[in-house]
Amino acid sequence: MQAFTAARAADTPDALWVCEHPPVFTQGLAGKPEHILLPGDIPVLATNRGGQATYHGPGQVVAYPLIDLQRAGYYVKEYVHRIEEAVLRTLAHFGVTGHRVRGAPGIYVRLEDPFGHARLEPTPPGEEPRFIGLGKIAALGIKVSRHCTYHGVALNVAMDLEPFGRINPCGYPGLQTVDLSTIGLPITWNEAASVLSTKLATHLAP
Repeated sequence: MQAFTAARAADTPDALWVCEHPPVFTQGLAGKPEHILLPGDIPVLATNRGGQATYHGPGQVVAYPLIDLQRAGYYVKEYVHRIEEAVLRTLAHFGVTGHRVRGAPGIYVRLEDPFGHARLEPTPPGEEPRFIGLGKIAALGIKVSRHCTYHGVALNVAMDLEPFGRINPCGYPGLQTVDLSTIGLPITWNEAASVLSTKLATHLAP
C-alpha cells in the first residue's frame, strides 16, 4: 500500500484491495504498548495508520481503499463517514442493524438485539464513548498521504474471537468484539466480501 501510494500519479486509477490476513495484532501510530495485554504466539506489527491496537485473522474481511481524495472531491472526515456507511449498508443487506458511536470510529451492534432497528442514544459531546450493550463488529484505521488513502476497514465475519481478549480493542478496555457468526448470521467470507466491496465502491465514488 505504501509503495502503491508513493508511486501514484495524478492519473493513477483508484483501487480496492480485499483480503484475509493470517493472525496478527497491529498497532496504530498512537498505539500504547499497554493495550497489547498478552500477545502470546501472535505477532505484533507496528503500522502507520491511525488508531490503537486491533487484531486481524482468518474469517475477517479486510478492505483497503486506495483513493485519491483530491480527485474524488471530498475530505478525510467524509471519507471515514462513507466507509462506515458502506459497512452499515453491508450489515443491512444481511438484516443486521449497525451503529456508529460518537468518538469511537468503527461499527457496533446491539448484543441483545442485533437485528432490531432501535436507534442508539447518542453519546453527549465531550463525554467518553458508551459501549454498554454493544459489540464491535467492524474496525476502522486509515492513513492519508498526499491526499491519497490507504489502510482501511475490517469486518468480522466468522472468526476465532479469542485473540481480541488479549488486547484492549482500539484502546478501550473491556470492549467486546463480535462477528456475524456469533450474532446469528452464518454467511461465508466470500458473501460478506462481495457485498462489502460493492458497497465501498458505491459509497466511495466521487
